[in-house]
Amino acid sequence: MSPKARHPASTTHPGEPGSAGEPGGGGVRGRLNWLRAGVMGANDGVVSTAGLVVGVAGATTDQGAIAVAGVSGLVSGAISMAAGEYLSTSTQRDSELAMLATERRELAEQPDAELDELAGLLVERGLSEDVAREAAEQMMARDPLAAHARVELGIDPDDITNPWAAAFASAVSFVSGALLPLLVILLAPDDTRVPITVLSVLVALAVTGFTSATLGYAPRTRAVLRNAVGGALAMGVTYAIGSLVGTQV
Repeated sequence: MSPKARHPASTTHPGEPGSAGEPGGGGVRGRLNWLRAGVMGANDGVVSTAGLVVGVAGATTDQGAIAVAGVSGLVSGAISMAAGEYLSTSTQRDSELAMLATERRELAEQPDAELDELAGLLVERGLSEDVAREAAEQMMARDPLAAHARVELGIDPDDITNPWAAAFASAVSFVSGALLPLLVILLAPDDTRVPITVLSVLVALAVTGFTSATLGYAPRTRAVLRNAVGGALAMGVTYAIGSLVGTQV
């Protein structure tokens, strides 16, 4: 039997939320990953666009110039995010389909060896040999490909990554985040547009940091501070550069 690469998700154990061996768990884990990716995409949109428009605002008070820079950054950022997500998820999809094709062929050519392998994987996850053998037989009788895909590879064959959906979601999340600093800096009064934009961006970054930490079961305070400090640094640097360039023009 040829060796098969193990998918990272196969490190979870039956009974754990989102484990490969738990029916439906992959779908729940997948939805959480999508939601977390959406939050982070919005976060990227907030930071990159805020840095851009604040930097331009440091160089000029011309609202038209700020608008052009902001819209250009929003569009180019969304396209870049979508293209990057499409490429990465296409690679993941190709890998998943290749592993499933290999598994399908091996199940057809050597079903007994595949049964032994599945039982062995269940033993590694804590089941006794007798229980693992019985469970493997029942799983193989029901859907052998799905059993091996979930337990061995950590793949849900009914939930293969869709590159187009991922690209669209990435672009939408980026735009949703980028609209905040762009609209605020264009609608705020001229003499307070920068401080109001900075304040609104810091609040938004606190929200996205809190949300991403909650979804990832990470410390929330640390995530909020890290997000806010990073955003403040980005805006501070671009504003300083814009102010310096503006005085030289």
